[in-house]
Amino acid sequence: MKTKVAIQGILGSFHQQVANEYFGKDVEIVECKTFKEVAKQLKKENADFGIMAIENSIAGALIPNYALIDDYSFNVLGEHFLKISLNLMALPGQKIEDIKEVHSHPIALLQCAKFLEKHKHIKIIESSDTAITAKRIKEENLKGISALAGPTAAQIFSLEILAPEVQSVESSITRFMILEKNKINNNRGSINKASVKFELDDTPGSLATVLNVMNNCGLNLTKIQSMPIVEKPFQYSFFVDVVFEEYNYFEKAKSILEIMTTHFKVLGEYNLAKLPLSKKINKEEIVLNE
Repeated sequence: MKTKVAIQGILGSFHQQVANEYFGKDVEIVECKTFKEVAKQLKKENADFGIMAIENSIAGALIPNYALIDDYSFNVLGEHFLKISLNLMALPGQKIEDIKEVHSHPIALLQCAKFLEKHKHIKIIESSDTAITAKRIKEENLKGISALAGPTAAQIFSLEILAPEVQSVESSITRFMILEKNKINNNRGSINKASVKFELDDTPGSLATVLNVMNNCGLNLTKIQSMPIVEKPFQYSFFVDVVFEEYNYFEKAKSILEIMTTHFKVLGEYNLAKLPLSKKINKEEIVLNE
């Protein structure tokens, strides 16, 4: 039986690319329109794992996804970094001069603003997903219409990349979290990163004290994200990522922080992922499906 992975988006989206890179190509993708739907499918056990984008190196954090992971009490099994490669694609045999419209997600269009500014004859149209237009172009045989999407979309829908890597900033990288409903395995020997959430009482210097404890226990703070607590105006919960050389460093910090904080929760313990190489994709590297 294939592993089922719930993603936001359709086949050809960046989330599907992450699913294949993390779990391999022999997976069954559960397509979801929203991140909340991903959470629901995982909770109902209609999927074995879920994938959620959590932050981008340019756009910053996707704060609602932190809340979803916390609210559904999912375990963060791992993380994956993906270089966001946006490519102008259309049915084969066309040139950029033949393209009348380009469709993509609003954020993708913004990330390609410099390229689109150079091609004023192309009308810009927003869509719900980077891959959805690529699919429609293929299914409806739409000429003169292009999509801005990842290389996986070009492969799946047999489209030709007319212009590769057209994002304005080359080093756009998105971090994704790999989620499971319940913690299945905890191989402490390989764990060197953790995501936690905590709340503090309204005492001056309380956050600084917590951060000092982390430092004294040998934890390297790599991310801190605050989120308002709805029931407590102007009080916040903190989502923190830490890296450590030895698991017992983290265990020591946990035992202290559970006492110091008003609420402490481990969202996941996993392996630190490697950042992707900045290698550019050439049109010749995209092989169309037969």
